[in-house]
Amino acid sequence: MSHLGGGSLLLAWQLKGKHVLIVGGGDVASGRIESVLAADARVTLISPSNGLHTLTKSFLDGPHNITYHDRLFGGVEDLADVDLVLTAIDDVAQSRVICCLCRELKIPVNVADIPESCDFYFGSQIRDGPLQIMISTNGNSPKLANIIRKKVEQSLPEHAGDAITRVGELRVKLKERAPGVGGAIGKRRMRWMIDVCTSWEMEELALLDDQMIKRLLDDGWEKNVVPSPGELGARSSRQVYEAKLNLTTPGVLVTTLSFVAGAACAGLLLLVRRR
Repeated sequence: MSHLGGGSLLLAWQLKGKHVLIVGGGDVASGRIESVLAADARVTLISPSNGLHTLTKSFLDGPHNITYHDRLFGGVEDLADVDLVLTAIDDVAQSRVICCLCRELKIPVNVADIPESCDFYFGSQIRDGPLQIMISTNGNSPKLANIIRKKVEQSLPEHAGDAITRVGELRVKLKERAPGVGGAIGKRRMRWMIDVCTSWEMEELALLDDQMIKRLLDDGWEKNVVPSPGELGARSSRQVYEAKLNLTTPGVLVTTLSFVAGAACAGLLLLVRRR
C-alpha cells in the first residue's frame, strides 16, 4: 500500500448555476473562464479592458452567462453572493489580499501561480463529451501534468465519449423501466449494466440508438441476459473496423475508382454509338 497523505481530494465539483468570480482577464484567466463555463457556472469577470486576452474577449462577445466589470478588484463588496473565486493577475500582493478576504468569508479560492494561496488546483484536463479526466501534480509541475495528459489521451479508446453518452441514456431508460433505490432491484440493475459494459466493445456501445436501447431492454433486461450487438441487428466492433479498413485500404480505393472509370467509359461509348 502506498503512503497515505500529501495528496488532494479529487472531486467533480458541480458548479451549475453557482456564482464564480474571476479576477483578471489575461491568458490564464481565459482558461479559467472556459473551465467554469463548461461547468455551467454563472461568471462575474473583473479586469481592466486593456488587459483582456483575445479568448477572453471572445467569451464576452459570445452568448455566455458572464457579467463583466471593466476595472480592478474593488474589495470585499465584490465578494458578496460569490461561491468561488479565481484570481489570475500579476499583482502578487493584491492576489494575497483577495485570498485572505476569501478565507475570512469561507469562500474557496484559487490564486494562479501561488500554490499556498489555493484551496484547490486546476489540473491538466481531458474532455470528450461527458468524459472528464484530470491529471494533477498538486501544484508541483503544471508542465509535467500537461505531458502526462497527452500520453493518457493517446491511450484512450476511440469514441469513448459517445459510448458513455449512450450508456447514460440506456441507464436512464433502465431506471424508468425498473425504478427503485437499493435492494434486490438496484443490485440487479447494477449487475446487468456492468455485464453490458464489459460484454460490448466501446465502438459497439457508441453505436447504440433509441431503437437498439429498446431492444436491448426488451431482449436483454427483461430476460436477464445480455444480447450481443449482432443479435440486436447492430454491427459488431469487427464489422465497424472492417468498414473503416475498406474505406482506407488502397486496393479497395483503386478497385472502386476503376469501377467508376469503367462505368463512365461504357456510358460514353453508348452515347457515341447512338449518334
